[in-house]
Amino acid sequence: MRFHAATADPAGIDRALAYPADGPVGALSAEKIREELAGNRFRPEWTWFAEDEDGEVLGRALWWGRADSERPIALDCLQVRESVADPAALAAALLAAGHAAFGNLPLYNISLPAGWRTRPDLVEAVGWRQKAAYGAGLTREIERLRYEWTPAAGTAEPTGRLVFREGTDEEFLDAFARLSAGSLDLHTQNELRSMDAERLARADVDFYLDCPGERSWWRLAELPDGTLAGMAIPSATPYHRNVGYLGVVPEQRGRGLIDEVLAEITRFHADAGAERITATTDTVNSPMAAAFDRAGYEVTEIRLVLEPEA
Repeated sequence: MRFHAATADPAGIDRALAYPADGPVGALSAEKIREELAGNRFRPEWTWFAEDEDGEVLGRALWWGRADSERPIALDCLQVRESVADPAALAAALLAAGHAAFGNLPLYNISLPAGWRTRPDLVEAVGWRQKAAYGAGLTREIERLRYEWTPAAGTAEPTGRLVFREGTDEEFLDAFARLSAGSLDLHTQNELRSMDAERLARADVDFYLDCPGERSWWRLAELPDGTLAGMAIPSATPYHRNVGYLGVVPEQRGRGLIDEVLAEITRFHADAGAERITATTDTVNSPMAAAFDRAGYEVTEIRLVLEPEA
């Protein structure tokens, strides 16, 4: 078996485009791949194949990054031919070859429909992908709900319970650190096992500064007397406006203030003319999921995230 990037073959990209987008787990169409290549989010060196000794392509892996990324951020598509007896083993070797070339372990996003566990074909297809990811070092798993808002859902008017204002970098660092305490977000919980709240806050700030959204969009949320209640970080992806980060400090939780913070982000994007706002939260974070439901956001897919341990 030979594992290589599309750069090793003059017809590599054409072969990637010709690979059938079949199987129960959604695959990317040739048109979508062309779009991502044009945006520099897919690249030939991030497009990998598994070939047998006769040169037949038995597997395909497409990694994704932002247009200015030095290394890929996430595995977006993983396929193995139905004729392969052990798809997990082949896929694990394909991922390991890519990881070795990149010098990092990008996470793997598997996009699935709601209720996917009731479909045996999807359970089987997800199963070998999970096994492959674990075999390639992606041993931590998080299941997330992907939400979407459209103008038909409307926006809530401000109630006056919170006041939103711009803040300094130091104020946002402090807010990020305070919000991490008792967070139900699994990524936050996992990161706090290997770093303190201040270091995680700096990592979070750097992450959102690197997103397509603007720093000028960020807002601190305060009670009318000036007490910090939380913060709202409207953001964006390369495709849509995005909720980004939001939260309420521990001492103010349980009062429904998360609805006020989410409403502020939604109004901000809607006032800018957004036709779609995306958001995600862990399936175990039921309070945040309930807030999205109340705000008119709808679940569009389940996202299974497989990533390396910290």
